[in-house]
Amino acid sequence: MLIAAQTMIAASFLIKNAISALLLPPGIHIALGVLSLVLWRRRSALARALLAFNLATMYALSTPLISHALIATLEPPPITPAALAQTDAIVCLGGGTVFGALQTPDERDVNATSAERVRYTARLARATGKPVALSGGAAFGETVSEAELMARVLRQDYGITPVWTETRALDTADNATFLAQQMLPRYRRIALVSSAWHLARAQLVFRRAGFEVTLAPTSYQNQRPFSALQLLPAPDGLSTSYWALHEYLGMLWYRR
Repeated sequence: MLIAAQTMIAASFLIKNAISALLLPPGIHIALGVLSLVLWRRRSALARALLAFNLATMYALSTPLISHALIATLEPPPITPAALAQTDAIVCLGGGTVFGALQTPDERDVNATSAERVRYTARLARATGKPVALSGGAAFGETVSEAELMARVLRQDYGITPVWTETRALDTADNATFLAQQMLPRYRRIALVSSAWHLARAQLVFRRAGFEVTLAPTSYQNQRPFSALQLLPAPDGLSTSYWALHEYLGMLWYRR
């Protein structure tokens, strides 16, 4: 029965992310392109307008100038030593894993986003001696959870053992819910570590779960000096826009 429940949860995770992929670039642009073709014969004026809008928005969201400006609206300022001193524990959220990591015995590892978050968590933990919590589940039925992989990196690379390793969470709301079960009421005041663009959404659910949240952002997006190259479409520009819009969509969902 437990295996069946876990399979259902993983399926819901996949469905939710599939819907998100269709509502955000590049999926939304593909959908609008198909719609333009469907309308082309019977509603040619509407189809042309839709195509023009689709191309214009895809171009804009692909440029570093627009994508970086968009994601910068989500990024809070860095944590201060005074604010960090007022917290009880450090909570680090997972940012993804790698399959087929042949350099490890089980071919599993954290991805670059998770690695950056773990590194910053280690820096804060060494500076303060505060206990660390890691959170991240196994969305695809893996035998090793995201949090366990993060814990391995934290121990092997930084010599720090987390106090809490939460292995069930499949999204940010789960992170907050399951960590609250382990940490509250004693460890209520937390420094929440995640990518800077992710924290506006994360703090909503952690505060709702009962935590007092101090944001500890890392992985700020690279804000390069302006040049004409920022007006040209780029793959990483569209990716940056995707994550910014993903966060805004998530905040709308959590505030419903």
